[in-house]
Amino acid sequence: MLDKFQAVEDHFGEIESRLGDPSVVADVEKFTALTREHAALEPIVKKFREYRRLLAQIDEDENLLRTSADDDLKSLAAEELTELRRSKAAFDAELPILLLPKDPNDDKSVVMEIRGGVGGDEATLFAGDLFRMYTRYAERQNWRVDIVEQNQTSIGGIKEISFTVDGAGAFSKLKYESGIHRVQRVPVTESGGRIHTSAVTVAVMPEAEEVDVTINPADLRIDTYCASGAGGQYVNRTETAIRIVHLPTGIVVQCQDEKSQLKNKEKAMRVLRARVKDLAVSQQNATIAADRKSQVGSGDRSGRIRTYNFPQGRVTDHRIGLTLHKLDAILNGELDEIINALITADQSKKLSAGK
Repeated sequence: MLDKFQAVEDHFGEIESRLGDPSVVADVEKFTALTREHAALEPIVKKFREYRRLLAQIDEDENLLRTSADDDLKSLAAEELTELRRSKAAFDAELPILLLPKDPNDDKSVVMEIRGGVGGDEATLFAGDLFRMYTRYAERQNWRVDIVEQNQTSIGGIKEISFTVDGAGAFSKLKYESGIHRVQRVPVTESGGRIHTSAVTVAVMPEAEEVDVTINPADLRIDTYCASGAGGQYVNRTETAIRIVHLPTGIVVQCQDEKSQLKNKEKAMRVLRARVKDLAVSQQNATIAADRKSQVGSGDRSGRIRTYNFPQGRVTDHRIGLTLHKLDAILNGELDEIINALITADQSKKLSAGK
């Protein structure tokens, strides 16, 4: 393991040297790429250097215990060694995780889609609850949420909604939310007090940059129309709303949230690129996905990942068997405990696979 860290440190030094090269500084694209790589490696190198200093201190104290004739000095060294070895154990658990291959999409912003599934009106109401949950979670992370498209019901539910989440590390945390979210509760429309089970589908896609996905303008059909509100009410008399159809895949994206046609088009294209990339990746990995029935963070939307049980006030994530009796707090955006547990489980699985 130390050899691997040494190789990372050597590469880090090479990057630092190149960043001082005038020819590299003059090449904006190359300089930006190296700056990003430098920023990604810096915390790993710092941690390795701390570990190396710790090992040197342990060696020094052990040598004192072996060679010193001063009992007081040996006592101090023994006491310090106990603390140093405790720190070393923590480092030994943390360092392998730093060497895990990083998901190249982790730092990207996110396109999310929520759709009411089985359960009719109750499913659309819960879709609205989930959207509010993610919005509040994003606020806690200082991320920005922008609605691209939504289809609301007459009773305040959401049939489907597409929105973007912009912020550092958004995909690294939200990617674990892809899947079927099940709710068990007495619907507001239920007069007999019976508990119903409904389901909502959540899709999480890393935002695709233009360099990630090539979309030929000739493959697009772009329509403009007048934006409208719930129930078909007229919102404006100019054609600011945008509908984009990607002809090769049949993917359709609409946006009418902005008053500017240009801004609506920009939002719609962000979602379109993400969907096209997601479709390509899904097709590429179809064979692998079929063999992996359950995997933390796989993004497989075919299976139930979480249950929200209102009568018991609990939330259960079925992928890792985690149950928390704090449903209200979770729906208020307090998702850190669940997401951190999923990240830890994902890292443990990768570590085991690498052994």
